[in-house]
Amino acid sequence: MEAGHLKKLKRDQLLELMLQQQEKIEEQEAKILELQNELNRKTITLKESGSIAEATLALNGVFEAAQAAADQYLLSIKEKNSQGEKDE
Repeated sequence: MEAGHLKKLKRDQLLELMLQQQEKIEEQEAKILELQNELNRKTITLKESGSIAEATLALNGVFEAAQAAADQYLLSIKEKNSQGEKDE
């Protein structure tokens, strides 16, 4: 509103206008708080997703090492068996 228009309003009209503005401010503050909470939840979800992805990568490394050890073990068993057959 223009300043000239505000000067023409009566006191009760100005108070009503101020009350409406205050209600609008409170609604907007509540909406801001709601949006901040939603953003925090999404940020936490993203962090958890990152942690899960990192854990998965770490487990993949463990499984790869375990598979390599198992392959090496089987190879050594096969070599011992083939040497045992040659000795007989």
